[in-house]
Amino acid sequence: MKVAVDTNVLVRAVVRDDPAQADVAAAVLTDAELIAVALPCLCEFVWVLMRVYGLQQSDAADAIRALLAAANVEVNRPAVEAGLLVLDAGGDFADGVIAYEGNWLDGETFVSFD
Repeated sequence: MKVAVDTNVLVRAVVRDDPAQADVAAAVLTDAELIAVALPCLCEFVWVLMRVYGLQQSDAADAIRALLAAANVEVNRPAVEAGLLVLDAGGDFADGVIAYEGNWLDGETFVSFD
């Protein structure tokens, strides 16, 4: 089975705050032939882990890296790596992703109020 996952599936697999859903999420993530993870999903994932569950930036980065290490996961790796660079430097993962995509669309300078 090839699946595209929503943020809540990733969150359940990591935080395991709902054991029944966590088991389903783990099964989906291990059994799927392909797991497509959209960039907005990862941006939400980091936000939820940090803001809702109080994880540190390094813990959120580790969760993304674990996901990237799975052979069956497909993501826009260059954009995710850009987000991780910003997150590792103490910034916002989503800003790194947005800056990367903006550059890909020919934007030369990233502008934000963050």
